[in-house]
Amino acid sequence: MARILIIDDDEIIRRMLSLMLTKAGYEVLAAADGKEGIDLFRQNEVDLVITDLIMPEKEGIEMIMELKNDFPDVKIIAMSGGAQMGPEGYLQLADALGAQRTLKKPIARDDLLGTIAKILA
Repeated sequence: MARILIIDDDEIIRRMLSLMLTKAGYEVLAAADGKEGIDLFRQNEVDLVITDLIMPEKEGIEMIMELKNDFPDVKIIAMSGGAQMGPEGYLQLADALGAQRTLKKPIARDDLLGTIAKILA
């Protein structure tokens, strides 16, 4: 069973993704920000990280850079709903930093599950 780490500061999104992925047969860990996410990643074997990009403490872009630097083979799906720069700018940056896939929020269930299956295959 693959283990997925979800990192998002929105508790509702975290819970929804956790429930969806658990029902799909994945083991799920969840963190509320990049700092907590990095700590969980370092303490657990994780097959995939799904992270929001705009968060308090440590933003997703900063976290992706740190993970890719320390764990070059880490698989990451970055997601964003935007903000001042708009989601496309953040997602392009995440892609350039090595995210396997970027998704704009809101994310359709089938798109997310299909993307996860392809990355973990």
